[in-house]
Amino acid sequence: MKRQQIILALSGLVLLVILYFFGQTIPPKKKSVAGSEGNSGEASVKSIDIQDILAASKSKLKPEQQSYLSRLENSVVRGDVNEQQIKAYKQLAIFWKDSVRNGFLPFVYYSGQIAKLENSEKNLTFAAQLFLENLRGLDDRALKSWMANQAKELFQKALQINPNNDSTKIGLGACYIFGSDAGNPQEVMQGIQQILEVSRRDSTNMYAQFMLGLGGAVSGQFDKAIERLTKVVQHQPDNLEAIMKLAEINEQRGDKQEAIKWYEESRKMIADPEVIKEIDARIKSLQ
Repeated sequence: MKRQQIILALSGLVLLVILYFFGQTIPPKKKSVAGSEGNSGEASVKSIDIQDILAASKSKLKPEQQSYLSRLENSVVRGDVNEQQIKAYKQLAIFWKDSVRNGFLPFVYYSGQIAKLENSEKNLTFAAQLFLENLRGLDDRALKSWMANQAKELFQKALQINPNNDSTKIGLGACYIFGSDAGNPQEVMQGIQQILEVSRRDSTNMYAQFMLGLGGAVSGQFDKAIERLTKVVQHQPDNLEAIMKLAEINEQRGDKQEAIKWYEESRKMIADPEVIKEIDARIKSLQ
């Protein structure tokens, strides 16, 4: 579990994750046009254009980096020459991953493009998991929706290759849970039902139990979430994210002693002094 994810769970500072990964690479959202509000009265979510993100990211680079990147971008061959396209996308992905601090979004985008061209189950699911793991907890609705849609497409392509992969089915279901617009209950339940199909066949699948536990937390079914996450921790005592989530859920529902118990359990597994400080502050606030 990454340090920023732990701090996120403790403080609720969703912006921390966005800034940590993306910096100022997300272009400002355009104002909603009149009549774009739904029945809930909230403005509809604007779609994200990856080209805008790439352009915003590129604008932050040094001139020599921009020049190098332009050469890489221009080397992308259009048409059916897959191998040349794959080579160019790999160079672009490596550039954003290794050369630029705030290059996560371009990196994961190009990783997805590579996976689609290679069309291997392993690479499709790897790229899909990159999107899924990093959309969880995001508060930016447009970014969350875009990342979820990218992950869904990749998981779906992987399932076309291997329809019997339970982990892929769970990942796809999780996209609906965590990528739903403002916690849309229909989409959350769609995702939960897809994962339930796996867990009913195999109750020992801890990935399914874990995602159902998180899904229960998202949908407000705290008792079910606690039951499933406790089962996960019993089988995987080093699952820090499950432990942190148990602490958070118990705190949300007002069970301070249980929350403290799980925060103290998580503290034993963390070495980072800044994170420990956050946990200690949370425990103190509950005593």
